[in-house]
Amino acid sequence: MKVTEFDYDLPEELIAQVPIKKRDESRLMVLDRKNKTIEHKKFKDIIEYLEPGDVLVRNNTKVIPARLYGNKETGAKVEFLLLNNIEGDIWECIVRPGNKLHIGAKVIFGDGLLKSEILDTMEGGTRKVKFSYEGIFNEILDKIGLMPLPPYIHESLKDNDRYQTVYAKYEGSAAAPTAGLHFTDELLKKLEEKGVIIANVTLHVGIGTFRPVKEENVEEHKMHTEHFYIKKEDAEKINNAKTKGKRVIAVGTTSCRVLETIADENGMVKETEGDTGIYIYPGYKFKCLDGLITNFHLPQSTLLMLVSALAGKEYIMEAYKEAVKEKYRFFSFGDAMFIK
Repeated sequence: MKVTEFDYDLPEELIAQVPIKKRDESRLMVLDRKNKTIEHKKFKDIIEYLEPGDVLVRNNTKVIPARLYGNKETGAKVEFLLLNNIEGDIWECIVRPGNKLHIGAKVIFGDGLLKSEILDTMEGGTRKVKFSYEGIFNEILDKIGLMPLPPYIHESLKDNDRYQTVYAKYEGSAAAPTAGLHFTDELLKKLEEKGVIIANVTLHVGIGTFRPVKEENVEEHKMHTEHFYIKKEDAEKINNAKTKGKRVIAVGTTSCRVLETIADENGMVKETEGDTGIYIYPGYKFKCLDGLITNFHLPQSTLLMLVSALAGKEYIMEAYKEAVKEKYRFFSFGDAMFIK
């Protein structure tokens, strides 16, 4: 299978640069896999498609303001992007300009609030960095860090909370699980009143989510890994739904990847913590997932391959063509799709 089979033409003006005013007023394309139909709705209409007893599995990770601008001791300007917390105050970071930041280089951020030293060069050119500071690391990040918006967003974000889900809880992501950005507290309350069960997983989204597939053949791509965990009470909600013949619907590809990583052949899950590098593309047989709420993904991306595995490549590519024709908004701040 060639990567080029997952290409589509996207006019640049359809890439959403800012979030819509009200989260649940974004558009929703509904794909019915059984009947191969396409409907156009508002996101808040999702309530019509969810039944009592269905479990909605959402990713409650929280994005940290992981982009830092600082200066070397020489005064030269540098940029860091925090990727993974290795241990304590040691992080894996993308650094720019990389060719100027060798082992032992020291960088200062926020007029000395945060100091750092390059410890090592890691696979792929990232750096192992040790930070030093007084106080609480996350509070310092809140003061001097910026939200790590995706590379295709060129507008600055006026309100950092708009790049967080309303249920974001555990800090650790370098990117938002964007399918969840459409939910409001009111909509979640209405869903619970209808009898929809809410379960959580936590997967800290890495910047690898934006990395393009460079291999010509889909099968040869190596997936980045991301850290996740699911608690016992959430695993039980999912298993109860499976036992009763109810649907398990993932909010976003990150929740989907957790479920498919931990599910056994019968779709049952258990309390787990670990790293997942699961790579889902057409031909994959889903074990746990019955439906997916997701955004519109980049051409030739692993996320587009994942939704194609669930709904069928031809059907997805037809839906994307329709989305372009109907001027849907694409990517992180864009509109949503529900695959049922």
